[in-house]
Amino acid sequence: MSLTVTRIHADTAAAVTVASETVSVADWSLRYFSSWWKAAPAADRGPDRIADGGGLVLADVDSARVDDIAGLVADYGHEETTYANARTLVARRDRVTYAVQPEQRLGYQADGRRLVIVGDQAEPVAVAAARLARELVRGQLLEDGWSVLHASAATRNRDAVLVLGGKGAGKTTSVLLLARAGWEVLANDRVFVRPEPDGRVRVLPWPSAAAVGLGLLDATGLYDQVREHVRAGEQLHPTQHPKVTQALQDGRRTPIWREDGKELKAQFFPDQLATWLDLPLSKGGRAAGLLFPAVIPGAAPALAEDAPALTEADVFDQKTEDRYPDIFGLTPATTGAQALTEHMARLPRRSLAFGHDTYANAVVLTRAVEEITGAR
Repeated sequence: MSLTVTRIHADTAAAVTVASETVSVADWSLRYFSSWWKAAPAADRGPDRIADGGGLVLADVDSARVDDIAGLVADYGHEETTYANARTLVARRDRVTYAVQPEQRLGYQADGRRLVIVGDQAEPVAVAAARLARELVRGQLLEDGWSVLHASAATRNRDAVLVLGGKGAGKTTSVLLLARAGWEVLANDRVFVRPEPDGRVRVLPWPSAAAVGLGLLDATGLYDQVREHVRAGEQLHPTQHPKVTQALQDGRRTPIWREDGKELKAQFFPDQLATWLDLPLSKGGRAAGLLFPAVIPGAAPALAEDAPALTEADVFDQKTEDRYPDIFGLTPATTGAQALTEHMARLPRRSLAFGHDTYANAVVLTRAVEEITGAR
């Protein structure tokens, strides 16, 4: 059977190929990456010649192979970790990494930049294949001097404003409000950055499902159009919790919380930001400044006097990575966090407080980005 092939480029130095006998698996990566990176169908030239450099992900539905990998993991002895929010058992033998996620029925085999992913059903395999493709690209970009920053970002005329802060600080709120004001969405929660010889900082997207709470969708005037798509039978990203889907069906707009206090949010494919929410997307830019928002219930939106500096804690590396630990040995050791933070300290930055008045938040946000872009 022939392979369906998707070739992905994030930058001139980073590329990966996803190939599968299951058409929907390779097509999933085509859809997932084409909004923010370059992704296109490629010819099937066989798994030994298909990659032409970069990385290779071979992904398919094969229950027997899952059992084989699970057996190897058990035989070789393994460690247990959490990868992509799932319990994962990992074993290594003769420079090959084997891993299995028992509850998801997914098996992995990694030999350098050649990765195999197998599972019982096409959709989980497709999701995992796209994740592995991004991990392969991440490793190549890190080797080429890029870093992963915990930030959201929006661009206008290729000027990028990076929005930093912890969970609940207002990063997604800032980017949605900027996009509603004509900016382009470059990233949600993570972004690649690299200082250039000319002193500027290049910015690339980190493609991922965009998580937006129901309350924020309602406050920004986006809820009704999302609900129309859901009621018409269209699907959001499969990582979305069924409670969120049901709330959209029912027309409930208030936030949904898990027992551990985490909010359950709508999960959008990258392309759905454009097709469902009418938000323009950006494929890159150069950093113009930094924003540090904070959501303060009951407060009047306002600019703050002082803005914090970027710290090494804002950079995802092997020590701080939480969701995607480098179980497959794809990420090089990096030591450039301090140099990056020192470089970005030269950029204009503003701190601002958000309240619950969306219009007032937008006014303050506009003032902040005008001050940043005008200070360059």
